[in-house]
Amino acid sequence: MIASIFNKTRPFNYVIVGLLLLLTFVPYFFVHTVYEGWQVVFKGIFCFFIIAASCLLVNFISLKNTLTKNNNYAILLFFTFLLFFPSIFKNTNILISNFLLLLSLRRLLSLKSMTQTKEKIFDASFWIFLSALFHFWSILYIGLVFISIALHVSRDYKNWIIPIIALISVTILFFVFNSMNNNEPLEILLNKTYISFDFTYFENIYQNIALAVFSSIAVLFFVNMITTLNTKLLSMNISFKKVIFSFILGIGIYILSANKNNSCLIFSLAPLSIMGANFIEGLDNNLIKEITVYVICLLGLFFFITQML
Repeated sequence: MIASIFNKTRPFNYVIVGLLLLLTFVPYFFVHTVYEGWQVVFKGIFCFFIIAASCLLVNFISLKNTLTKNNNYAILLFFTFLLFFPSIFKNTNILISNFLLLLSLRRLLSLKSMTQTKEKIFDASFWIFLSALFHFWSILYIGLVFISIALHVSRDYKNWIIPIIALISVTILFFVFNSMNNNEPLEILLNKTYISFDFTYFENIYQNIALAVFSSIAVLFFVNMITTLNTKLLSMNISFKKVIFSFILGIGIYILSANKNNSCLIFSLAPLSIMGANFIEGLDNNLIKEITVYVICLLGLFFFITQML
């Protein structure tokens, strides 16, 4: 039922995801956030729209670059994976940082058209360095920029310099903003620049189980993408490689992040959703396809409920 609904791109699918997001976000955010007046309400509205925009952007990236067929599996999986780690809903900095990385990924994937390459490299780099101001280790994503340059436009040396120009631009903007706010943004950023390998942050057993189940699903989708990469169209091969590298970098951000928690896994959710959509598309048996989608959705709902209580 669910798989058959989302196997085509329909406006109704976006309505379903939007309503489900509203029904899950509102109770979790306001149950787990201390009410301090209208400021909390505005923060909730902002976080909701960032998440909704991220869902739509994941869907746009997958369809615009033909990373998935004419279906909405990517947006469904992205939303479902958010339910595995609902603490994401209240983490404003993580949400902003991930959204900026999605904007960067969109520009990097569009490099395959070989038009306005320098503008796209600058835009992608700019979004990444801006993202690092909200979650420092998202700066690892700059590796994807250099990978993209190597895959598309490595012969022009100017392309290798563009990320440095983007870094200088963001640095200037940051220090101007910092000087206007009594150096507080700089102190906050410096407190996030250290590396932490502390994985004992779990507040309850369900966060631990959610991570274990998510890891199993991620390995399945990742291995499937690696093993089926040679079956993809040659023109699409590079785009899928970028998705794979994007996922690896997303996991890297989680591993290195200071003040680590499950919400740091958000950086891996978009590429994993695209890989998962490809896995579901590759299932020939409709019954198995339905069971797969149902199991993932029910797991997401289970972990959301257990972590909300």
